[in-house]
Amino acid sequence: MTTADNIPDLGIDVGFGPGSQKEPDGQELDHMEMPREMVTFDLPIAPEPEDTLGMEEGKARLNALQKLLANYKIGTRAALLELGDLDQKNLGLVNQILGEGEVSLVSGPDIQVQEAVFAGVWRVLHFDEGKVVRDTIEVADWPHSVADRVFGIAAKTGALAEDPLPDSVFNAPSILTEIADAVANYKPGTPTHSINLSLLPHTEQDLEYLALKLGVGDTIILSRGYGNCRVSSTRTNNVWWVQYYNSQDAMILNSIEIINVPEVVCAAQEDIDDSAERVAEVMAIYNE
Repeated sequence: MTTADNIPDLGIDVGFGPGSQKEPDGQELDHMEMPREMVTFDLPIAPEPEDTLGMEEGKARLNALQKLLANYKIGTRAALLELGDLDQKNLGLVNQILGEGEVSLVSGPDIQVQEAVFAGVWRVLHFDEGKVVRDTIEVADWPHSVADRVFGIAAKTGALAEDPLPDSVFNAPSILTEIADAVANYKPGTPTHSINLSLLPHTEQDLEYLALKLGVGDTIILSRGYGNCRVSSTRTNNVWWVQYYNSQDAMILNSIEIINVPEVVCAAQEDIDDSAERVAEVMAIYNE
C-alpha cells in the first residue's frame, strides 16, 4: 500500500489528482501501489495433478468458476464466488491458476481488485480497518461491488465556474459547462462523451480549477498493456479522468470521460466466453 506518490496526477506538478487531497475526516486516501512497467500476460503454470492432492476444494471452486463464466451474460449482475472459507493450500491453488491480468484497482480504503489472467474474472478483497473480511471472485464486465459505490457520494450535477475566476484560468469554464451538460444528459447506454484535454489549449491553473470543481474521487484503476492507462474517479457523477502513458511513463493522452465506467476497464462478452474456454482447458487435466 502506498499514498498519492504512485497514482496519476493531472499532468502538472501540483497537489491535485486522486489521493492528493484529504478526506473530510482528515485522513489521506491510502492506495495500493500501481505498477508502471509494460508487461505481457500468459496462462498460469498449472501444477501437475499429483501435486494437487488435498486441494479438492480449490479445484471445485475453479470448476464452479468455469460454469459461472460459461453462463454469464454482460448486462446482468456480477456472478459471485466466495473464497473466504478456503484454507491456505486450496486458496494457493486458486491464486496460482488465476494469476494476475491487466487491470488492477482500489476503491477507497476497503476494496482492492485484481483482474485474473482470464478476462472478466475479478479477485475482489474487502477490508475493514486494514484486515481482509471478505474474499470473492466476481465474473462481470467490471467489478460490480465497485460500481455500486464509486459515485455513491458524488455530486449528481456538474459544477460550473464561479465569478471571479482565479488568475490564469481561461478555458476551464467552457470545459465545465460541457461536462455539466453531458452529466445532465447521461443515461445508461449513452455513448462515452470524451473531452481530450491534450488537444485543447489550457494553463496549469485551468487543470487545477477543473480538479477542484470536479472533486477527487477514491477509485483508481490501472489498465496495463501497451503502456499504462490510469483511470481516476471524481466526485461528480459518471465523470472520470483517463490518462494514457507510454512504456517510458510519459503521458500521451489526458482526457475526461463522462460514462458509468470507461470502456478500457471493461471485459466484453467475447472476452468472458473466451475465459470460459480457457479455464475449462486448464481444469481438464484435474477432471480426468
